[in-house]
Amino acid sequence: MSAIQYDAIILGAGQAATPLAVALAEAGWKTALIEKEHVGGTCVNEGCTPTKTMVASARVAYLARRGADYGVNASNISVDMKRILERKREIVNSFRSGSERRVQKENLETFFGSGSFTSPTTVAVRLSNGETKALTAKHIFINAGARPTKPTIPGLDTVPTLDSTSIMELGEVPKHLLVLGGGYIGLEFAQMFRRFGSRVTVIQQSEQLLGREDADVAEEVAKILHEDSIDILLNTSTLKAEKVDGKICVTVKTPESERTLEGSHLLVATGRTPNSDTLNLGAAGIETDKHGFIGVNDKLETNVPNIYALGDIKGGPAFTHISYDDFRIVKTNLLENGNATTNGRMVPYTVFIDPQLGRIGLNETEAKEKGLTFRIAKIPMTYVARALEVDETRGFLKAIVDSNTEQILGFTALGLEGGELASVVQVAMMGNLPYTFLRDGIFSHPGLAESLNTLFSSGFDLSR
Repeated sequence: MSAIQYDAIILGAGQAATPLAVALAEAGWKTALIEKEHVGGTCVNEGCTPTKTMVASARVAYLARRGADYGVNASNISVDMKRILERKREIVNSFRSGSERRVQKENLETFFGSGSFTSPTTVAVRLSNGETKALTAKHIFINAGARPTKPTIPGLDTVPTLDSTSIMELGEVPKHLLVLGGGYIGLEFAQMFRRFGSRVTVIQQSEQLLGREDADVAEEVAKILHEDSIDILLNTSTLKAEKVDGKICVTVKTPESERTLEGSHLLVATGRTPNSDTLNLGAAGIETDKHGFIGVNDKLETNVPNIYALGDIKGGPAFTHISYDDFRIVKTNLLENGNATTNGRMVPYTVFIDPQLGRIGLNETEAKEKGLTFRIAKIPMTYVARALEVDETRGFLKAIVDSNTEQILGFTALGLEGGELASVVQVAMMGNLPYTFLRDGIFSHPGLAESLNTLFSSGFDLSR
């Protein structure tokens, strides 16, 4: 089979690949984009867009039930999962259509099918219609993403399970949702379905939720979820799963005893596996780590010349905005003769539980591990006027400040619009401003940003 010649081949159409394909095509590169299912990647189709759409519906249900707290009497509140799914699909389709329109460019050809390497410069594409084509190019970019991991637990393959994609297609509210995993994905869905009306139990193997966070943050998150009547089992290992009399039974070992949990549905949210095992990387000589993530240098180059890996498949922070920054790095270096790297780049993120958890920079644990000299500023959200006014006072703000330079090393906002607050602090960090600029800044009242005045004036004393 003779191979079709291109200047660039892109495997996967995620949040790095889509803008990269457009940029290369507009620069005159003859480009082939290979996508198995939908343009836009996990974010648009199974990740950010659909989950945050459903989180919004769950928050409305939560606030409606709290109506009396605000002097608004609401009655007969019910959840219409059919309409929630319709709304989610409408928004996903809108975003997906936008992505599909973007790749309709001169010099850009999209192939819907599965691609795999046959050499360092050639890729075989098995199209959706069963036909196979061979493509070749000097430059190849891998943005094939990751998929939900299914852990090895006895009996797990004998019971019906949900993952982060399939749970968003449920046409019913689970009577009792069991959640394996207390990470970001598991907690977002746990709180969401509790607000829809499910009883929810979270099973977490480690000693705290959200293993990347400080212990006080994890404890406060657990407290908030307990207030929402979510059961949380920490230090709990899952021994087996089985189906008994139509129920899903999960046997676990807690620090106190061994017990069996009965649920109507089981969500497995124990991480994600890179899709590198579908690409026949060996034919190109591309190296991965023991988990299957493709190794790259600070310019996103693999060990094979002219082959790059972008987004989740290379490991590291699995966020849409990081994937998009990967695109910017490659574009800068290949099309603009730049020298962009991943060194020192900031990695903000938001966990869309309610209240939100926004993070930027180092937390206290990481600062200690680096041996830094620092001060901690911390205030509860009950010190924030805006939070009091809207009766959303759960959580706290916490900042890490270098004792010598007064630079902000990191910031955590577990509170109302925590992600947006973290972005305000990030801008100050990007400008290398000392914390005093936020302490003395004039912010609109009554807004959330003015809480930074309080944090950086009173917070150091309160944290002691």
